[in-house]
Amino acid sequence: MDKTIKAPVSSTAFTDLVGVDHPIALAPMAGAVESDLAAAVGNAGGYPIMPFSWSSRDTIEAELTSLRSKTDAPFAVNLCLDMPQEARLELCLSHRPNAVHFFWGDAAPFVKQVHTNGALVIQTVSTAIDAKHAVDAGVDILVAQGWEAGGHVRGMVATLPLIPAVVDMAGSVPVLAAGGISDGRGLAAALCLGASGVVMGTRFLATPESAAHSEYIAQLIAAQHSDTLHETDLYNVGWSNAAHRVLRNAVANRWLAEGRPSNNTRHRSGETVAMRGSAPIKAYQSTTPHHSMTGEIEALSMWAGQSVGLVNSVERAGTIIDSIMEHARAALQMR
Repeated sequence: MDKTIKAPVSSTAFTDLVGVDHPIALAPMAGAVESDLAAAVGNAGGYPIMPFSWSSRDTIEAELTSLRSKTDAPFAVNLCLDMPQEARLELCLSHRPNAVHFFWGDAAPFVKQVHTNGALVIQTVSTAIDAKHAVDAGVDILVAQGWEAGGHVRGMVATLPLIPAVVDMAGSVPVLAAGGISDGRGLAAALCLGASGVVMGTRFLATPESAAHSEYIAQLIAAQHSDTLHETDLYNVGWSNAAHRVLRNAVANRWLAEGRPSNNTRHRSGETVAMRGSAPIKAYQSTTPHHSMTGEIEALSMWAGQSVGLVNSVERAGTIIDSIMEHARAALQMR
């Protein structure tokens, strides 16, 4: 491969800052990203972000210890700021992550603490105004999340117009593109828009290292681009007033057909539809279908971005990263 083509893809402001080979970060998908998937991405030259927003102290300790045993690659930890996270932040920092990624809130109050502990600060933003506030606060890396993204989505601007707007506001701060990106063409497009890399979630669900349930993965592979919904009050049990993108299923289709009824009146409200060990999973609960769950997996919140139509097979995380890099280089060579 011509090195003049390879270099702009493999080395960016983001990869240089965090110390990884490839400008591909693993989205912090709670319930799907555990140490196996994070290590696989890290060992393949990507950048794993571990989700701990709802995790217990024991889980955080166990997962980070496990990750360290499987890879020496740099990694970040993710915390959602829609709830108090001071204790989890302190614990995570004690494990010396490369960075802390904040989502659904303002990272500014935590920047000094994270920097003092030798880590970088990453924040997800959904507008250029949010980007300016984050940069002014000393955030080191921005994730610009377009509304095509799967799972919980803060903004309403699509990825294509959002990325250059955030890049222009960010100045020298690296920007990662998130939302609707599942292959090398998406990475190439993000780089052309000024991003320093991408954050990908949906594509990495369909891997043997993922902790996602096999039925969930099968539904992802069968889905088309138009098979997702962006709603606020659908899977809102456990996390209310938080917009999200999921695959359509029978539960969602009936809820839509009945005019989006409230939590108290909608079909199957309060019913247990699945179990994770001895813990019941209720209808409309905001939770990822984990491989340990039993019951009506299809009725659960199967998070997926609009790029789901590009996910057609189960492949190892390292194979996916190699393919993304190869196709991104080919796409950029055509310019």
